[in-house]
Amino acid sequence: MKNIMFIAPPAAGKGTQADMIVEKYNIPHISTGDILRDIANEDSEMGNYVSEVLSSGGLVKDEITNQLVEQRLSKADCKNGFIIDGFPRNIDQAKIYDNILNKLGYDIGYVFLINIDEKELKKRITGRRICENCKAIYNINNENNIPKIDSTCDICGGRLYQRKDDNIEAFQNRYKLYMEKTKPIIDHYKELGVLYEIDGNHDVKGVFNQIDSIISGDDRT
Repeated sequence: MKNIMFIAPPAAGKGTQADMIVEKYNIPHISTGDILRDIANEDSEMGNYVSEVLSSGGLVKDEITNQLVEQRLSKADCKNGFIIDGFPRNIDQAKIYDNILNKLGYDIGYVFLINIDEKELKKRITGRRICENCKAIYNINNENNIPKIDSTCDICGGRLYQRKDDNIEAFQNRYKLYMEKTKPIIDHYKELGVLYEIDGNHDVKGVFNQIDSIISGDDRT
């Protein structure tokens, strides 16, 4: 069984790593954000509530998020493992998540902590450019990922743009919040002996190889 959780700061590339693991191991990538957006489209009391909260930019009550996560993890496609994304966000949710897994008869599995230098994160954040058409991602601060033509996508020729929150001030706020919220979670899973630290300063393949060597080399899989 390959139950996987990532803990990583903004722009550390956990989404890319999750996609690569999904492709190799054929397990579902479960995003609480996606779950909530799907629920928000339902014509039900909960759907209306979630839709209203998301539209206002608020946070859905923990008890509802917990319930939805448990429902999703109980589905058949999770029996051989899954990647959990966007949950838990604080130590209270981490303990609830552990209880959910125990109730379902699942192991915690692997908690991968992607460590990366703050300076490198700033370069990734401020240099990130996204194609408005095909959503391809470039980085003008990385010579291996600069578009051939300035502000133009190599793939489809679409215009590249910078997200409004991809700036130093926004990054510093997000990074500070990440450090405050995740340290207790990191300590919790380290104490349980399921935390694996990954050097995120390597390229995408180098980071994946570290993660994959742990998964493929573990007799639990």
